[in-house]
Amino acid sequence: MATCYRHPDRETGVSCSNCGRPICPDCMTPTPVGMRCPECSREKTPVRTMSTMYGAPVLTYVLIGINVVLFLGSRSGGNGYFDLVLAAGPVANGEIWRAVTGGFLHAQGYFGILHIGFNMYLLYLLGNMLEPAIGSVRFGLVYFVSLFAGALGALIVTPDALTVGASGAVFGLMGAAAVELSARGINPMETGIGGLIIFNLIFSFVFSGISVGGHIGGLIGGAMTGFLFLQADQRHIPRQAALGLTVALGALVFAAAVYVA
Repeated sequence: MATCYRHPDRETGVSCSNCGRPICPDCMTPTPVGMRCPECSREKTPVRTMSTMYGAPVLTYVLIGINVVLFLGSRSGGNGYFDLVLAAGPVANGEIWRAVTGGFLHAQGYFGILHIGFNMYLLYLLGNMLEPAIGSVRFGLVYFVSLFAGALGALIVTPDALTVGASGAVFGLMGAAAVELSARGINPMETGIGGLIIFNLIFSFVFSGISVGGHIGGLIGGAMTGFLFLQADQRHIPRQAALGLTVALGALVFAAAVYVA
């Protein structure tokens, strides 16, 4: 297998669409006519990178803002906080909003600062990479389907626990990013995404008090949503129809979470 012309120790199956030189993931710049090497991407020919395809990741910043505001507002605790956390019993009794609100709350106390800090950092990194690449509407659908899938996983694995956190949605963004990279001819394991997924999965199983079901559920939900969009693009399914299918998937996952509770 060829090796990257800038990193001879890295094997790659991708070549620059302009000059033909083999390039590794760190040297790739997505363009409308394929991947380009750093030199060719700086030519005067207009090049659309992942960060300029759809503009600034506005929705990412909005979601971070909502999470932070709710975290600060719930610092005092009280019944208001516990009326919004995810718990099987209340959901089964009709408080189905908990399958949504639980994904925007975080643990309280000093651990809560680390909890929301880590989640928002990952949301910032993944949002800045993924939202400009797929657009805000698709990004929002990936986020919420993953959030619902995380709630479903948490209710299946730990139904008696009180679950909070954006981790399920964040794991879903990792799954969707892995699908998006694969679609662009990039092996996710050769990028930071593959290592990020593995690290966080190991972290989930090693440390107690972490919702393993929520993390795995969110990862699966995000990957499924990303795959649905990929199939829609490859099969030339109209944009509105693809969005409708994704909304239906989200509704199905949400209904499954309520049913499981």
